[in-house]
Amino acid sequence: MNGSEILMFVIFNAFVLFMLFLDLKVIDRKSHEVKFREATLWSVFWIVLAIGFYFLIRSHGEWIHGISSIEDIQGKISKYHQPVDITGLSYEEALTLYKNNLSLEYITGYIIEKTLSVDNLFVMIMIFYAFGVQKKYYKEVLFWGILGALIMRFIFIFGAAAVISRFEWVLYVFGAFLVYTGIKMFADRNKEENKIDIGKHPVVKFAAKYLRVYPKFIGNRFYIKKPHRKFYFTPLFIVVLVIEFSDVIFATDSVPAIFSITQDPYIVYFSNIFAILGLRSLFFLLLNFINRFHYLKHGLAILLTFIGLKLIFDHWLKEWGFTTTHSLIVVLSVLVISMVISIMFPKK
Repeated sequence: MNGSEILMFVIFNAFVLFMLFLDLKVIDRKSHEVKFREATLWSVFWIVLAIGFYFLIRSHGEWIHGISSIEDIQGKISKYHQPVDITGLSYEEALTLYKNNLSLEYITGYIIEKTLSVDNLFVMIMIFYAFGVQKKYYKEVLFWGILGALIMRFIFIFGAAAVISRFEWVLYVFGAFLVYTGIKMFADRNKEENKIDIGKHPVVKFAAKYLRVYPKFIGNRFYIKKPHRKFYFTPLFIVVLVIEFSDVIFATDSVPAIFSITQDPYIVYFSNIFAILGLRSLFFLLLNFINRFHYLKHGLAILLTFIGLKLIFDHWLKEWGFTTTHSLIVVLSVLVISMVISIMFPKK
């Protein structure tokens, strides 16, 4: 990391933590069931914030890496294999082209992460139902789940970036894995989701063996203190652990997927975090439309397969002129078409 990257990283994460604190401790301190209107307003807020960051990158993308010369631009293009040709351009022209591509990589990664997160949200709903969590406690559990996800994504993304920079062939492994996942998801598209057996879940087994767990929920508390200064974790804390575990599994799909769009770890991180920040509000919206977009799973399967193939054949695609704009068009088309078909042919 250079000085500009460290500064940008610190400012970004400080802003994220401030927004999460504002949401949980200032704006809405009481546990309650989130209704459709509140979920919609928060969803719009996070989407507008993510789009605002897109325009920030488009106008000041050089801040991320501290770019100040055309050599800096060419160095980043070569390092992250970006589909940008600045041959013969002036510094201003090259910088504009570079920032435009950077912002497109960010927004494409954001849309991919947001789309893939829908499948993870279905799993979260099943977890809440399996544990019998009251709806008024969903919001607080999701807050801590998302906070943990932010930490895990940082480790995943920059760890993967370090591995890719040293062993570029790992991208082909990512691509093959995504193609396999997409084909498997399409093959299983009509299967009913199985209920989660909490007694057999590995996290629950681990907690039962190594932690002192209280046998029932105590409001929105994650632990209680009993006589003789013994601490007991409540089932609500176990729910948070299970959600964190599911996000780790989910990250094995979503993080490689965004690396198909850009190998710049900062853009991958920014797009991931903004998508995760809006997960809570999207979760409560999904509760209202859980059966409306039933063809979305088909779209996700096609999207994962496309992304995997793009990773595998990325070198040839760039030679054929396949750009970040084309990736964005494909991603949006798959998403919109699957939603439109779901509306046109509603589930019986």
